[in-house]
Amino acid sequence: MHSNKHPTKQTGVVLALMGLVGCSSSRDIPENQPVQMSARLEAFESCEGLESYIENAAVLDMRASLERSKPSYWRSWGGGVVFSDGAAPPSAPNSDSGGGASPGSYTGTNNQVAGVDEADFVKNDGTRLFVLSGQKLYLHRSWPAESLRTESSLTIEGRPRQMFLHGDKVVVFSEVYSNTNPSGAGGASDSTVGCNYLSICVAGGIVSTKVTTVDVSQLAAPQVTGELYLPGGYHDARLSGGSVRLVLNEFFVWPAGMRWYPEYNAELWADTSRLEREIDALKDANEQLIRARSLSDWRRDGYFKQPDGTQVPVAQDCRDFHKTNAPTQLGYVTVASIDLNAAVAQAPGRTTLVAQPDILYANGDALYLTARHWWWWWTPGQRDYTYIHKLDLEQPGRVRYVASGTLEGHLLDQFSLDEHEGVLRTATTISWRVDEAGNPWGRTETTNRVSTLRQEGNRLKSLGRSEDLAKGERIFSARFLGNKGYVVTFRQVDPLFTFDLSDPAHPRKVGELKVPGFSTYIHPLGDTHLLTLGVQVAENGDWRSRSLKLSLFDVSDLAHPREAFTQLVGSPSSGSEALYDHKAFNFFAAKGLLAIPFTDWAPSSTGYYWDNFVSDLRVFRVDTATGFTPLGALSMSDVYRTLSTNRWNYWYQPYVRRSVMADDYVYAISDGGVRVSHVNQLSTPLATERFQPTVVY
Repeated sequence: MHSNKHPTKQTGVVLALMGLVGCSSSRDIPENQPVQMSARLEAFESCEGLESYIENAAVLDMRASLERSKPSYWRSWGGGVVFSDGAAPPSAPNSDSGGGASPGSYTGTNNQVAGVDEADFVKNDGTRLFVLSGQKLYLHRSWPAESLRTESSLTIEGRPRQMFLHGDKVVVFSEVYSNTNPSGAGGASDSTVGCNYLSICVAGGIVSTKVTTVDVSQLAAPQVTGELYLPGGYHDARLSGGSVRLVLNEFFVWPAGMRWYPEYNAELWADTSRLEREIDALKDANEQLIRARSLSDWRRDGYFKQPDGTQVPVAQDCRDFHKTNAPTQLGYVTVASIDLNAAVAQAPGRTTLVAQPDILYANGDALYLTARHWWWWWTPGQRDYTYIHKLDLEQPGRVRYVASGTLEGHLLDQFSLDEHEGVLRTATTISWRVDEAGNPWGRTETTNRVSTLRQEGNRLKSLGRSEDLAKGERIFSARFLGNKGYVVTFRQVDPLFTFDLSDPAHPRKVGELKVPGFSTYIHPLGDTHLLTLGVQVAENGDWRSRSLKLSLFDVSDLAHPREAFTQLVGSPSSGSEALYDHKAFNFFAAKGLLAIPFTDWAPSSTGYYWDNFVSDLRVFRVDTATGFTPLGALSMSDVYRTLSTNRWNYWYQPYVRRSVMADDYVYAISDGGVRVSHVNQLSTPLATERFQPTVVY
């Protein structure tokens, strides 16, 4: 089952088209390949083998893509996009004063696994605070709190995404776009880089991920000590024991001159038979372009950039590429290992899969990558499947492929995976298509389960699974903690399911609690309670009663979970980045404090957008005996109200997005600046540092 995310220029545009039910009899339509229940990866033995594999896969995908643009294909759906009127196809789309040398305790990134840091755009160590905003890295002295100040800033090339802080090193990951292959390989300029679900393909730049290493031992004078460029867009990263594991996602770059539909002509588009012949001719012409390429046109090497601007190539051995026996989307997913403890910068070890990545989960020993099964056509009774690949992290400078497995269903996010004592626990939603009279698309049914897998040789073998549960619903959040598991599903009410995982071969659902709404994030409070964030919705589905909802669940009796306390926040228009990004959820266990970014809005009588727009940091005291105590809001309205609305976009968002807490002080962070207040006087800021708005193209 493939993803139905539409490609964008920013991501380089993936060829992976939305597979629909196909009834055409054309010989160019590939048959659905069966699910590989014994999924595995195999390293290429030569560059010739790698090139042949890429070209064959590209030809197959190209031909199927063009076949899906034929009128006969769309007619097989009983309607749809048929340009019979001669119209052209659509275009591409603490009460201490804070005076000590350092705080007694502070919060960092909300990581899933203890000891494994997750990259984010905010990092701190109690006395220093680093923030990525626009194209700048801002370096702050953050302690004492009332003396918060920006010491310096550094321009980062490209579009900064996330970073790590390791001692006196900050490692920044940014995406750099160009129209040519940065490593000098030919054939990349003026190429197309994928298609959308209507087989309309667009041109776009080639994306590389730049790794910028910065010495921050002197906050006022940061020094760039390393610049590494690797092919592909930034996907995710982890840091453990001084080793960075950087995951890159690279899409196939198609040959210059590739065409994905015939040149527009009113008569042609009105004559479906002639149009289909033209499409068949395009297939043959495109295949010639594909077969004429060399391997260097399909894949790129990276390079180090020296202080004088010269480039030192970082080649990758073809034997570090792996193919899968399971049908997946075209592209490359690379895990690059960078040893930050090495005395001298070394070329990163890289392991590449010819596939597209989905979910990343990592602990200190292993990294798991998932990819969803690729169906050419959505057929009746078809169920979705996920392939899981395990990589060993024993060596600091490289990863090693060790095993693969197959899982029925799809995973929501990284919290749907967890490894404990050698057993991988998973929470999946399984969906399948069912024929329905009068509906050519059919309908989708769902169910959910918890499954376990264990490595045996080079296989991740199924160990056990729970009963299917919550038919017709899907998973909204999951968390595995020790020998216990928690899953939240939703349709109209929020069932919280509890699982006993003490016997990995027989994961058992032991408890169930139904409450209105749903939780999107589950955070452990010791062994007996869960702190969750989600949305309150009436049981009748009336979204006018919607609001944010904090809950404390008592799970001391796993068989009888209960919602001990709740706190509703905001109006039906309220939101929080923490609903969908756990790094925005900040629980300060040492102080029993919770901070979440909050937004709300209501129509203004004057028509001025900002009149009733709210963006602040909401802070609560959390106690398992007394519940939630709202402490107030740390607002940054004077920051975002001074900005023109046309500066707002997905890379520049001056509303509150993150927070840091140190002793009794709370820092609110946005793309517009940083502000700090005492927890007992949140409405009275002690210091504010504003950032210069930057637009990244």
